[in-house]
Amino acid sequence: MPRFLVEVPHDSDRVECTRVVRVFLSTGSHFLMNAEWGCKDGVHSAIMIVEVDGKAEARAIVPPPFRDHARIVGLNRFTMEEMMSRSERAAAAGDPKEGPGG
Repeated sequence: MPRFLVEVPHDSDRVECTRVVRVFLSTGSHFLMNAEWGCKDGVHSAIMIVEVDGKAEARAIVPPPFRDHARIVGLNRFTMEEMMSRSERAAAAGDPKEGPGG
């Protein structure tokens, strides 16, 4: 099943942090109740990695007031063979900036 990073930023003031955390914890959603938070390190975001069918489903996990600002990133892993193949294609094409994601 596809995996997605879901990042939900919020304002850095204490009242906003408390409000967002409270909304997440009160939803009853397994995903939201188990979000990781970067607030204590100055990164005011809820962060989750979820396994769902697609980006739309990942975004739907986020409470409606925060959906527009959520960042949804599809995650993948590369094998060594994939990296070698990409490097070889880039070298053959003369493209020095072709990287793992290109």
